[in-house]
Amino acid sequence: MPTPTKGPRLGGSPAHERLMLANLATALFQHGKIQTTETKARRLRPLAEQLITKAKRGDLAARRRVLGVVKDKDVVYALFDQIAPRYANRNGGYTRIVKTGPRKGDAAPMAIIELVEELQVAEPKANKKTAARKAAQQDKVEALAPAEEAPRSSEVADQDAEAPVSASGDTAEAREDSDLATEENGKA
Repeated sequence: MPTPTKGPRLGGSPAHERLMLANLATALFQHGKIQTTETKARRLRPLAEQLITKAKRGDLAARRRVLGVVKDKDVVYALFDQIAPRYANRNGGYTRIVKTGPRKGDAAPMAIIELVEELQVAEPKANKKTAARKAAQQDKVEALAPAEEAPRSSEVADQDAEAPVSASGDTAEAREDSDLATEENGKA
């Protein structure tokens, strides 16, 4: 008989433990967060994260694997269509365990396990070749654009000749506007 990997079993038999964890996972996906003992929360976390990772794949095989654990079809639908897309850009850490006080009856350490809220839209994945091709096209466009829009040197010289510049860098028109503004302030 194989020994459990993470401490003693929850419940009496391996089958009972699997059913308890499946029911906890179902409740977690249905409600978003649940309160349970700290030990059960720690044992539930890897299972819940594996199920979310499978749901992120989204194919039929992954859906059937999740249905083998979570028996409620409505919860599986919500997991694949609502919960998994929230974590499209996240590679793990979909759950959070927050310790609460001891239970009133038997002083068992309690915890709340909840789904981490992350609302990010998944960006479409592009392979390296298309990204390099798009960057090369963008560089060509940028190289052509300044050549078309650059003013000719004779036009720049004509504009500079029209507006004389003082030692402070102001044009004659700007000095006249500032002189008018100071005269109006002085009259008021």
